[in-house]
Formats: sequence, structure tokens, C-alpha cells
Amino acid sequence: MAGKNVIVAQSGGPSPVINNSLRGIIDMCREFPEKFATIYGGWHGIEGVLKEELINLSVQDSKEIRLLETTPGAGSIGTCRYKLKDHQEMDFDRIIDVFRAHDIGYFFYIGGNDSQHTAFRVSEVCAERGVDVIAVGVPKTIDNDVGDNEFKLIDHTPGYGSVARYWALMIQNLNEENAGSSPADPVLVIQAMGRKIGYIPAAARLGDPDRQIPLQIYMAESDVSLSEITDNVNDYLNKSGRCIIVVSEGSDVGDLGEVKDAFGHTEFGASKMSVQQKVVNHLNSAGLSARGSARGQIPGTDQRHAMIYASPVDLEEAYNVGKKAVEIAIYDGNGWMATILRRKGDDYNVIYDKAPLEKVALSERTFPQKWIAESRYDVTDDFIRYAQPLIGKDWVNLPLENGLQRFARLKPVFEKKKLKVYTPQAY
Repeated sequence: MAGKNVIVAQSGGPSPVINNSLRGIIDMCREFPEKFATIYGGWHGIEGVLKEELINLSVQDSKEIRLLETTPGAGSIGTCRYKLKDHQEMDFDRIIDVFRAHDIGYFFYIGGNDSQHTAFRVSEVCAERGVDVIAVGVPKTIDNDVGDNEFKLIDHTPGYGSVARYWALMIQNLNEENAGSSPADPVLVIQAMGRKIGYIPAAARLGDPDRQIPLQIYMAESDVSLSEITDNVNDYLNKSGRCIIVVSEGSDVGDLGEVKDAFGHTEFGASKMSVQQKVVNHLNSAGLSARGSARGQIPGTDQRHAMIYASPVDLEEAYNVGKKAVEIAIYDGNGWMATILRRKGDDYNVIYDKAPLEKVALSERTFPQKWIAESRYDVTDDFIRYAQPLIGKDWVNLPLENGLQRFARLKPVFEKKKLKVYTPQAY
């Protein structure tokens, strides 16, 4: 019996390891040709499915598929921020039409909370309408906020280990800068990604687990005012003569002129004022108990695409969770998300499991209050023990050509369209 065709797509913000989950799906599907026929990539996520823009992944050179391991971002098949809302019946009709037109039997969707909601709704609609399509979600988010607060559904998401490593190494380098320039610039304020969940700024502590650096970390959950931050900073200046502050982009410091994305999330990088600038301005206005001024900077999207900082642990787990999603499709069927669970014991080890899509769709795990230090500007040792294994101990071996990174180069081989042109309903 011939296998059915596959669509794999991804949405939301990219990560250094997202393409390795894609590679895991492709490799695993190829191991079962009796189950899986042609593998298509939805060009820019669910939007590509709606527009019937399907890139043929089965005809790609195996070398290029292998290079997906160290190709960051989502440039291979693209991503999107298109949200499937319940009232968009025309969109759901269109998805079913595309599935039927191209003999699709399997749909894999890589992404975070909102992406898993898309996978869930597709799985529901297919089941309700008697369409023989198995939909499986694959977790991805640098925010580490998919799942439950008890860590029973998923321990952590692919993407987080790499952004955590980025911040661990960034703090080491920023400390060298601040130590050298502190007579003129005693305070350095750095803004980290994380709309309202503190896992990313918290990872800065991994660069200084023994607390030797005059470092303060303010997560959105820290709930500390600008005046309190100023008092805390001046305390450090009186003791150490300098201070490094990591502040979450989602910290409540007053009006920023926020801009919202399609999911209703604040786009801090597009807003009129940054949290970092607000903190710097307030510190300099209130006055520092040391000569010089506070300075600030905002690392951009390199937090989620700088391949040189990728965690080897994160890469391996992203690949394996992609493979697990295919295994779920074969043996467990429709309506699941592949997950990573931590084994008990002192040594770090994981197993790959599954969780119902309905439980992870639109989920939003928060940073545990018990992992915020009593001072409200640090994290506890328990958080360090949780996150430290995720960043790995070695450098990822990056392929180079003429001194430049060699990324995967997929051929733009698109399947011939069989349906009328369609404009997604929310456009």
C-alpha cells in the first residue's frame, strides 16, 4: 500500500535549532516509505498551506538536508505569524481542500503556544469532517513557555537551551567590557527577549553561577519598580563600583508605545521606547552613587538565530523531538505534540514522549516564583540546576566555505497548484 503525502510547516519566531527538528521529521519519514510518500514544506507556515505554496522536500539533495542541522532561523521553508481563529471557516475549508488536492495524510507543525493551537485546530477539523489526516505538533520556542508549571507535559522546549547559552556567554563578555570601562560607565543595562516569561533573562545567571559578577537580573515576574531598581543598583555601586543589569523586554516600566503582532503579543523591538532605554534614562536622571553614567544596549534577533551560540544539547534534542513526532504519527495517530521529559536522577538525561495538543495549545507556562531569589533581582540555585545542562559543554562544529558559514540551500521546487488562487481570510 502506497504511503500518503506529508506537509511540514512552522510558525512563530525562529530559533537556532528549528531546522534540525525539520531535518528530524524528514529523516524519519524517509525511513518509512510505505507510510510517507512525498514530503512537502508549507512555504512560510500555514500561510503557505492556505496559498497552496508547497516546496518539495523529497527532491532535495541529501547534503542540503544534512546542513539543516546547522542552519539557523527559519529561512529553509520560512515561518509566519498567521493565526487561525475559530471563526475563519473559509481558511479551514481551504486547508481541507489543499490536503485533498495533494493527497496529504500527515501534517506536522513546528512552533510554540499559538502554533500548537493551529496544529490542534487542524487536527480537530480533520477529525470532525472525516478527513484522513494525522496532525502532530513539534514544540519550538526560545521562551520555554509551552506546557505546564509542573513540567509534567514537557520539561523544556527546543530553542531555549541555545538562547540560554547565548546569554551565559554574553554575560561573560559583557563583564569584561564593564570591568574595563567602569570608571566612565559603571552601569551597563542589557535588555533580553521575553515578553512576560522570565526564562531568557534568567539564563544570564548561567554565565556566573558562582555569583562573582556584580549582576542583577530583572524578569517581568520580578515586579520591581524603577525606583527600587535604582536603589538596588546604587547599593551595588557602593559595594563594587559597578553593576550589570539584565532586564526583560516585558518588564513593567511604564508606557513604551507598544506595537502588537498578529497574535496580540507586544513587539518590543518595534515599539517607540525600549525597557532598557527607560531604565537607563531613569538611572541617569535619578543619579548614580558613582562617577559616570549608565549605558545600555539591546541584543536583537541574534538571540534566536546566532548559530555560533547554539547548544549541542539543544540541537540533538530538536532533532530527536522531530523524529519522535513522526513516530507518534505512525503509532499513536492524530492530536498529539511530541515532548521532552527529564529523567529523575543527578545526571541529566531525557526521554521523548507525547502530550495531547488540546493541553498544550495556547498554554503559557510561567517562570516559577520559587526560582526568583528573595532579592527579586536574581534566580535561585534550583533554576541553575534546571537550566545548566541545557546549554551543553562544547561548541557546535559549523561548516564553513571560504571562511563563511555554509547554510542549507534548498532548491525552490514547488508542487504544481491544483486549486484556484486563495487569499487567507485574515489578510
